[in-house]
Amino acid sequence: MPDGGTRTARAEEKPPTDRQLLFYNHSYGVLDRETADAIEHSDYLPKFADFEVRTTTGSQGTWTGRYLKGRETYLELFGVGDLPGTEHGSAGLAVSTERDGDFATVLERLRDAGIEKPIEGVQTRDFGDGVPVPWFDFIFTTDQYDAFGAWAMEYRPEYFADPRGKTEPASHPGDVGRERYLPDTYRERLMRDVTSVRFAVTERDLDNTVPLLRAGGFRVREVAGGVVAAGGGTTIRLDTAPRDRAGLKRFTFALNKAAEQRHVERIGNSTLTVGPGARAVWDFTGEER
Repeated sequence: MPDGGTRTARAEEKPPTDRQLLFYNHSYGVLDRETADAIEHSDYLPKFADFEVRTTTGSQGTWTGRYLKGRETYLELFGVGDLPGTEHGSAGLAVSTERDGDFATVLERLRDAGIEKPIEGVQTRDFGDGVPVPWFDFIFTTDQYDAFGAWAMEYRPEYFADPRGKTEPASHPGDVGRERYLPDTYRERLMRDVTSVRFAVTERDLDNTVPLLRAGGFRVREVAGGVVAAGGGTTIRLDTAPRDRAGLKRFTFALNKAAEQRHVERIGNSTLTVGPGARAVWDFTGEER
């Protein structure tokens, strides 16, 4: 990818157009085994969110994740060894379309921005019968990254048509949105959605991510030590760091109802602070105790 194009993208704040095409879908982090095991066996998390531990087989391999699902957004947490090809501190970010066809526009914008050969593909899901079902199309700006990979995605009609996916009917023509994909179990829990996420990433991984966010219509601005991308209800902050300090740092959440009192839950080497009010913060840096 041409370095000049990336630098220009990082310096500008306004998106290419007023209409946003990509929205925060989910993100993941590979945690130390103690924290991952504590998350998996937590008594509190199933009360806080629609929580699931699941092993999934797709075209990119088999992985075991711990999932907290909201109305439109979710998070995916791994321990070392749970996600092939990753190690402690690896992380990723998925941004997705809401309307069928917007994916092609994102791809066009990336090429206009100088990403001449984006990595395109189709992720599949095997529900256990050995027959892969097309799940979503994806785009990476590169296949060369240090510890943080960001991709755009658009859910496939074949997945929505398969009853095993337990998705919802379309609310309008061309609906491939996040709310349709996720179940409504969040209504029975505290967590509603992810409102912000923060990662430490290498300089190269940051440069590979910014063009994708801008192509999706996020408003990207430089801040001390990194960038902040805003749009669609979720703010993404990426701080530059050496590889050995890269990884997931923090999530914040909107809650379905206000918590009257502050509740602090220590989960392995992380701290989830709920309330007071309709907000929660999950810190993975060890700074909040």
